[in-house]
Amino acid sequence: MRRTVAVVTAIVLFGEAVGIVLVNAVLATVVGNQRMSLAGVDPDAMSTGTWVLGGLSGVLLVLCGLIPLVAAVRDRAPGRLARIALIGCAVVHGVLGALAVGLVGWAAFAVMMAVLGLLVLTLVSYGSREPDSTAGAPAAA
Repeated sequence: MRRTVAVVTAIVLFGEAVGIVLVNAVLATVVGNQRMSLAGVDPDAMSTGTWVLGGLSGVLLVLCGLIPLVAAVRDRAPGRLARIALIGCAVVHGVLGALAVGLVGWAAFAVMMAVLGLLVLTLVSYGSREPDSTAGAPAAA
């Protein structure tokens, strides 16, 4: 079960990476074509910044997607830094979900919470990487 959850989490994060890059590409194109300034900021700088943000967000989501994929292939819990990255990704999805309610609507909130749920389920299903210290110890008499 946990392998399936990890693979689904990885696929969803990969799909989200593609989606975020495409959305930022559309935004960068629109900003570049309008040639309008926002508070005196150069339109080229805004367009370039949007491209960079989209690419960086996509790369980070792909890297976060590789963590559960590798965990599923190895059937081992991710390491400490990988768990921290997944926790950070979950926190970002929670905050973006809260913002999405007001800005986009409840459907976007539901999608963000579904991804958050997959991330948390992946983290919980694999548990800790350290072995249980009482596993091999003899029972106290």
